[in-house]
Amino acid sequence: MGYLFGVVVCAALLGFGLYLQHVEGLEPCPLCVFQRVAFIALGLVCMIAALHGPRKTGAVVYAVFGGLIAATGAGIAARHIWLQNLPPDQVPACGPGLSYMLEQYAVTRMLEKVLSGSGECAEAGWRFLGLTIPGWSLLWFVLLGILLVWLAWRMPRATRY
Repeated sequence: MGYLFGVVVCAALLGFGLYLQHVEGLEPCPLCVFQRVAFIALGLVCMIAALHGPRKTGAVVYAVFGGLIAATGAGIAARHIWLQNLPPDQVPACGPGLSYMLEQYAVTRMLEKVLSGSGECAEAGWRFLGLTIPGWSLLWFVLLGILLVWLAWRMPRATRY
């Protein structure tokens, strides 16, 4: 049941991101796109775990994979928050769009440019309860990572007869 909760949360967050993009007109910056990818990957790990119904060892494996994905997403979100809190004179210049970078650069160079951030990543256009989109993303990555570890911790060991 806990893994299904993870799937639902990831799907809801992705759905809300699509709502903000297509209904409210907020275009995602490159760091937002990578956070979405992390939520997709985390949701897939939770979905596979929900379908599998693992015992202790399997739950630990899912916790490790999901934890790595959640930590990566949290790192990207933390970088995004840092960019949003830079003084205006220290914000990097806006770079090319993600689709352009995918066409023009090797994957490693594209990742380097995206993770360094740009001016568009420093904009904090939407807030809820004082947190921006990457703030909420960071919170949910941490909570979902904790959920996966908790599920692995409480899972009973398989008994042998």
